[in-house]
Amino acid sequence: MWGRKDRNGSPPVDGDSNPEWERGVLERLAFSAVQEQRRTRRWNIFFRLAFLLYFIAFLWLVRMDGLGGDITGRGPHTAVVRVEGVIAANAAANADAVIRGLEKAFENADARGVVVQINSPGGSPVQAGRINAAMQRLRDEYPQKPLYGVVSDICASGGYYVAVGTDAIYADAASLVGSIGVVLNGFGFVEAMREFGVERRLYTAGEHKGFLDPFSPVDPTIDAHIREMLDTVHRQFIDVVKTGRGERLGDDPELFSGLIWTGEESVNLGLVDGLGDAPYVARELVGAERLVDYTREPDLLTRLSRQMGASVASTLAEAFGGGAPLR
Repeated sequence: MWGRKDRNGSPPVDGDSNPEWERGVLERLAFSAVQEQRRTRRWNIFFRLAFLLYFIAFLWLVRMDGLGGDITGRGPHTAVVRVEGVIAANAAANADAVIRGLEKAFENADARGVVVQINSPGGSPVQAGRINAAMQRLRDEYPQKPLYGVVSDICASGGYYVAVGTDAIYADAASLVGSIGVVLNGFGFVEAMREFGVERRLYTAGEHKGFLDPFSPVDPTIDAHIREMLDTVHRQFIDVVKTGRGERLGDDPELFSGLIWTGEESVNLGLVDGLGDAPYVARELVGAERLVDYTREPDLLTRLSRQMGASVASTLAEAFGGGAPLR
């Protein structure tokens, strides 16, 4: 015992090697280890429960997110379906979402009328055309239920293509209406390349595959082809407007030039039927003052997949030089 030295080189005092003291230290260490394990298990359980609750909440949001709007729809009311922003397949105002909302609105017997509230600068002629066609179908299926278009800030191009599918259109005096035309735009950098001595190397399979390339000179054949294509789409647009508006449409030669007008001017031109907002239409025309929003938003997973698909499509379009006209 006296042969052991402490760290200072002195023999230990009597009692330093007390077995009771060593046993107490070991017990405390063991107890601390057990407590630490218990704390670790508790935190693991907590995080697992938190993750489970988060996952359940996520699934609930995925389910509920697609419902959109207040579709309680009990009792007499006026149904509202909003078309907001650019009309495109990967946007909120896509044909699938708008058509679903319209179908639910027409199917509900308590909806005395339907208002399509439009605030859009335009977009895809295909998406707008699908919405317009669905309106015609629903009006034929439910002839007793009126369908009104109401313009907010702007109803231009593809937005107006949608509006003419209704029985009547109303707007604010300061709303912007019209832009009945088609546009396909781009840039040309040929002269700039010559100025800086840049050589363009474009490889394609197909004689005209790179016709939208901004670094190549304009080909007269391609120029004529594009103009013919845009004229065809423009004529389709004009036909839809004339069919929808009928004799109410004025004979101003500028109507189909792509110009826009205020809501007040649009009344005189026959582009809209009168001035008023959604509450006015619901109260004075439909006779059911309560508004119920039937706007159908795509669910979260659908929006995520569309965004991913749009990114891939954009990348492929850039790689292969694709393009499409927009109204």
